[in-house]
Amino acid sequence: MLDTLFHQAASLHSTTPQTKLRVIAVASQDNASDGLETLWQICAHLQRMGYPVVVLDGTARESENSPGLMHLLTQHTLAPDQPALATGSALAVLPAGMGLGYLARDNQDTFTQPLQALHSYFRAYSVVVVYAPAETLGSLLMQTETMPLVILRPSPEGVLSAYKSLKHIALSAGLTCTVATMVHGSTKIKRQKAEDALHALHDCASRHLGNGARGTMVQTNNPQDLQRLALHLLENAGTISQAPGSLGLSTAQRLSNAYLVRSH
Repeated sequence: MLDTLFHQAASLHSTTPQTKLRVIAVASQDNASDGLETLWQICAHLQRMGYPVVVLDGTARESENSPGLMHLLTQHTLAPDQPALATGSALAVLPAGMGLGYLARDNQDTFTQPLQALHSYFRAYSVVVVYAPAETLGSLLMQTETMPLVILRPSPEGVLSAYKSLKHIALSAGLTCTVATMVHGSTKIKRQKAEDALHALHDCASRHLGNGARGTMVQTNNPQDLQRLALHLLENAGTISQAPGSLGLSTAQRLSNAYLVRSH
């Protein structure tokens, strides 16, 4: 059997009908526990609604003891007990710092979606959630229609950090983000503080980026608020599909070589 792809099954995959895979992006921020907590709750709501989710954690680096996205891209075998192979209601989470970084760099001078290569590996899922710094997301989300999520901490430092994320994504990918500020408790003071932060960020983005990010307040003790946020992200998710003959032998070899160089 003469295969132009890197394994025989890949040739068979290219002849079968392909479904599109939804992509949700969440910008990570330094020392922002709200971001991770919100990420897990969003994923939990999506799975309860019947959408199997895999999370690519761009803040975690792959290693031999913790295999992840780069191992998949280089055709390394994941250990059977890795979360990526979990079934049922378990949430699949893969370290992806190296893999996402490679995809972002490798597609800078091409006209293909950087995330298109993921379709072959995760098409059994309904949603891929990419959690990574805004600088990485800006390169990865080119030629997608994803509306990334930026978590806003209600403080001057939080407004500045969120604005930097909006700027990176707008300049690199031309995308507008959804901004969510998490309100812990229901006191009037906390809600006012969150509203002030949203208004400050909206004004700053309108003035310097030409568009005001879409902002929302999420009451952390209200499951309906979190479910609405999850549905909003799902409705504004981009999609990727596998192009015929994508990720050929030469690409697989480049990925393998890049991994081996970085692993020594």
